[in-house]
Amino acid sequence: MGGRSKIAKAGISSLTVVFGVICLALTCCIIFPLFCVFLTPKISDFIQVSASSVWKQAALNTLVECVCSTAASVLIGYVYAYAVINGGIPFRRFFSFIPLLHLVTPPFVGGLAFILLLGRQGFITHTVLGLDVSLYGFWGLLIAQTLCFFPMAYMICAQTLQNINPVLEQAAKSLGAGRFKIFLKVILPLSLPGILSAVLFIAVSVMSDFGNPMIVAGRYKVLAVEIYTQLTGWVNSGTSAVLGILLVVPSLVLFVLQNKLTKNAMLKVATIGGNSHTASNNRPNLAVRLLLTFFCLFISFCVFAQFAAIIAGSFQKLWGINTSFTLNHIKNLARCSLELYNSLRFAFEAAVISTVVAAVAAFIVYRTEYPLKKYIDSVIQLPAAVPGTLFGLAFSLAAAKLNFHNSKVLIVIAIVVGFVPFAYRTLASAYMQIKLTLDDGARSLGASRMRLLFSVILPNAKTGLFNSFIYSFVRGVGTMSAVIFLVSFNTPLASVKILNLAEQGFWGDAAALALLLTLITFAVIAAGCAIINWSGRKINWRKRKK
Repeated sequence: MGGRSKIAKAGISSLTVVFGVICLALTCCIIFPLFCVFLTPKISDFIQVSASSVWKQAALNTLVECVCSTAASVLIGYVYAYAVINGGIPFRRFFSFIPLLHLVTPPFVGGLAFILLLGRQGFITHTVLGLDVSLYGFWGLLIAQTLCFFPMAYMICAQTLQNINPVLEQAAKSLGAGRFKIFLKVILPLSLPGILSAVLFIAVSVMSDFGNPMIVAGRYKVLAVEIYTQLTGWVNSGTSAVLGILLVVPSLVLFVLQNKLTKNAMLKVATIGGNSHTASNNRPNLAVRLLLTFFCLFISFCVFAQFAAIIAGSFQKLWGINTSFTLNHIKNLARCSLELYNSLRFAFEAAVISTVVAAVAAFIVYRTEYPLKKYIDSVIQLPAAVPGTLFGLAFSLAAAKLNFHNSKVLIVIAIVVGFVPFAYRTLASAYMQIKLTLDDGARSLGASRMRLLFSVILPNAKTGLFNSFIYSFVRGVGTMSAVIFLVSFNTPLASVKILNLAEQGFWGDAAALALLLTLITFAVIAAGCAIINWSGRKINWRKRKK
């Protein structure tokens, strides 16, 4: 007993040290950089920004773009989700795969594909329609962002529709309600929590979007891009900080509302829900099913057209002018070996760190009674509400105050901070599915908290661990908004290189590099799925053997 007591005390002590390290790391890497942003601007900077018509117009543009892109994304996402879940359309599995495919694609692919398809020399606008038009600006940004963010709306709305109890529809039908009335009176009202959650989540994402506005918006100024332009182009950190503050305030409000709404929606679904695995019998009539099928086909075509444009652009000599086949763009990828290596290396390191930090933080918050665990819970999720460009600015200002200029470390920290909220939420959800009696049993046998974490909790949450790592790595490879402030001559990144090539008009080289990053992303996801399936089969084989 004495030995076990010593082990338990040592375990508590070691977890306490880890707890202190995490609190310090979150404070230094999240709170301190944001604190630097709020301390940077002077009163004159606020006056200058408030008095300038340029920044008023940029703020108005950001608001209009946010409202329109969010509304279009959620509308398309909900209709698509309804078609797949309740629409009775053919090829449901195929159509349900399309948003997932687009969701894991590097974020800059959509903007680049838009230029190749709908730019002045675009395949659709110039080659097919013979038009000499430019969709750069609001309309181009609206199209690019809608296609970029509708998969998020689809995921949220599909989950909401699946949780609606079909018994409620059957009850309405038995009372004489028609299909359309059932949709208006039952399905749509019960979908509102998911729709509102999607609206709030996507609004934050649209406001913080950097890649699409940078490539597509042209002279249509938005705050996310202007934060970067003011710091790097005009070396005006005060104005950049003020613009960042203007952008972060509504983002924080939307994030808080989204969190509260998500919790209330979960309670409401638990109250009204039922067997979500039971299929609904309220299928639309043939005409509506045909319309929904053609709608899904059109959206799927738009998604595949983006991939086709990237592939075609990689093998054409000069997009829109000389379409003859060439391998020069693929050969030019050798010049980007350093960018590729840095992107893969930094993304891997950041994925490991974010997964470890999230695993321990979620354990402390959800499985222990440590003080300040609410502080950890709030701070670790804060980056989800802060636009990436603002965090990039924050890291840049904090590094300048500390006279720390190691861009490799700063880039890894930026990627960790950007994606640790997702890893934390994923692992928190996984931990909540593990019964607390396992903790009690392990502790009664003398296991320390660290031993409990590594021997009981993590083995039972390995799927969440793996999903967190894969997501952080895949998104880290293509991240741009925060790291673009931190790259140096010695630490170029593939995502920033693609942006520079696109701005300089080297569409073929940009498409080839984007294609390679996309293939790497899909390869990592496929390998991850294969490992998960192999692990599951191995566990089942051991159980059968026993």
